[in-house]
Parts: sequence; structure tokens; C-alpha cells
Amino acid sequence: MTRLIRSLSTTPAPPAFNYPDVGATRTRPLPTGYHHLHHEALIGSGREVFERAGAAVTTWRMHRAASARMRTGSARAEPGTAVYVSLGAGPLRITAPCEVVWTAYEERRTGFAYGTREGHPESGEESFVVELRADGSVWFTVTAFSRPGRWYTQAAGPLARALQHGYARHLGRTLRKIADR
Repeated sequence: MTRLIRSLSTTPAPPAFNYPDVGATRTRPLPTGYHHLHHEALIGSGREVFERAGAAVTTWRMHRAASARMRTGSARAEPGTAVYVSLGAGPLRITAPCEVVWTAYEERRTGFAYGTREGHPESGEESFVVELRADGSVWFTVTAFSRPGRWYTQAAGPLARALQHGYARHLGRTLRKIADR
């Protein structure tokens, strides 16, 4: 028992968020001093497409299908869930620690946002939301605010932002393929 208590007391705490505006992708407006991203993609129409797309977003399937490695302690997004996102290959693979800060499991809106933790190449938050609109259309929206969190993302300058926008578009295309099945 003493060994278990000692082990628990020496387990390091998860890294802290590396930005002060936790939850701002939900509450809006997005905070100043960051680069903002807002990308919408039409996924399809109808309740079934909405359900499939929402499940793919909140169970990490969309990210995995888009070639991101996702390591997480839960089967679906829940506030407080630690998420490690890895992109790239070989020595260029970057693993980014995040934590889910909010979720939406609603009648016409499903999704979540995660915030960056210490050690992430960026500093900020990103949300991934599927919405069933009144006309029956299903839309996927990525909203983010971020700024460089490491020397290499600072050095990448506009390239880092272009990659983030490209990845948001890639997620939309990937989700459309998943939800269309």
C-alpha cells in the first residue's frame, strides 16, 4: 500500500494549458493577439449524415482518417480528456499535447474543442463542430485561435498558418467521405 501511495504521489501532473483564454472557441469572440481560423465545409444533408459525422468527430475517427495519430484516454471527447495528436513522419513527426475543454452533444450540434498544453508547438484552441441546419444541410466548422508556442513554429511564420488552414480543409474533405457512407 505504501508503494502505491508513493507511486501516486510522484506521478507528474499533466502539463498546464499554455494560453490563458481557455474555452474562448465556445464563448466568442475569439481573443485578440492570435491568428484566427474559421473554416466551414458542407458535409451533406439529413439526420443520418449528421449522426455519422458527429460520431466521427467526437470519437477521433475523423482525425485518424486524416492521417493524425491520436492517443487519448477516452473513446470519445469529454472535457478534461488528455489528447496527444501526432502529425508528420519519422524525424519530422511532431506530437502535440492537448486537452478537451468543452463538448457539445446536442440535437443539432455535435463537437468539441481542445486546448494546447505545455510542449505543444502552438498556443491556443481549436474546435471541431458538426451542425444540422434548419434546411437539413450538415456543415462542419473548424474554429481556432493560435500563435506560435515554440521556436520552430515562430520561424515557420506564414507557413505554419497555411498548414493549419490546409489541414482544416483536409478534415472537411475527410469527414465528407466518412459521413457519405
